[in-house]
Amino acid sequence: MALFTTEVEYIVVGHGCAQIIWLQHKLFDYGVKLSKVPLYCDNTSAINLTRNPIQHSKTKHIEIRHHFICDRVQKEDCEIQFVKTENQLADLFTKPLTRDRFSKLRTGLVILDMKNIFLCVFGMLILCIQALISLKLANLCIK
Repeated sequence: MALFTTEVEYIVVGHGCAQIIWLQHKLFDYGVKLSKVPLYCDNTSAINLTRNPIQHSKTKHIEIRHHFICDRVQKEDCEIQFVKTENQLADLFTKPLTRDRFSKLRTGLVILDMKNIFLCVFGMLILCIQALISLKLANLCIK
């Protein structure tokens, strides 16, 4: 059970990192080597936890399996980057938005470019699946 939002974000970032590592292994089978894959997070406390391997009193209750993200960041498999909340594209699928914010995020997904409609729909589908996984994981951690 998660005790605070930083912990939830930290756990979700860890699950995202696990997906990145899985994709890296699959792409490596095809001769593609990726390193420092960006993983975006809007919680600076969670980002700081991934960069600082020292256990603090507020994080000692987090299960060991969630701390592998620190090792992966140090090994440069993925790189946790900050994204402002207002630029979080996943919010398009997970939150009620004002018309202006919805339009801004929709433009960020390049949905209006009719030449690449297939790529846009595919990208939206991937973002939607990622958002749903994140929400499901967050709900599991909070319960």
